[in-house]
Amino acid sequence: MNPTPGPPEIPPGPPSGFLTAPTSPAPAPAPHPVGPPVPPVPPQGPGVVPPFAAPPTEGRTKRLWLGLGVAGVFALLCCGGGIASVAGLTVFGVRAIEEQARVVVTDYVEALQHAEYADAYALLCDSRQRAQSPTDFAATESLAPRIDRFQVGSISTGSTNGIIVPVDVTYATGSSSTLSFTMAQDRGTGGLEVCGVTD
Repeated sequence: MNPTPGPPEIPPGPPSGFLTAPTSPAPAPAPHPVGPPVPPVPPQGPGVVPPFAAPPTEGRTKRLWLGLGVAGVFALLCCGGGIASVAGLTVFGVRAIEEQARVVVTDYVEALQHAEYADAYALLCDSRQRAQSPTDFAATESLAPRIDRFQVGSISTGSTNGIIVPVDVTYATGSSSTLSFTMAQDRGTGGLEVCGVTD
């Protein structure tokens, strides 16, 4: 029985049914390493993941050759297109010059045929106009046989004399001849002009 009123007194220590281990001293702190710090060692063994992914190698050369092939075809198309354009412009330019020469000679011979000497004189090059006045030109051409009909022939652009335009002329007298008109380019206008006539 408890002589004092209140809760029963509990003796200090563990309850009576438990075993107690002797108390062990606290572990000592780890000594500080001496020298430079050592990096941690990576884990060993299979399945270790590298810190970065390796670049893929499959299909790499195939893509390289495909890219080079596409670039080569593109360069070939560009160069081939450029060459074709230059060739086309050259052919077009030669045909344009030939057509202009044909038109100028046709206008010149028609003006002589219809005795329109002022119009014919306007189609002469500067050196021919300096050598002969319009009045002298009209007087000289009025004495020539009258042209009945004419036919412009194939134009020669590759000669050293410049552009030569042959014209088969039939006169009112019934005689005929082939005249060769030498053409020159006017430096001011860029157009072609008659700069010489030979039988």
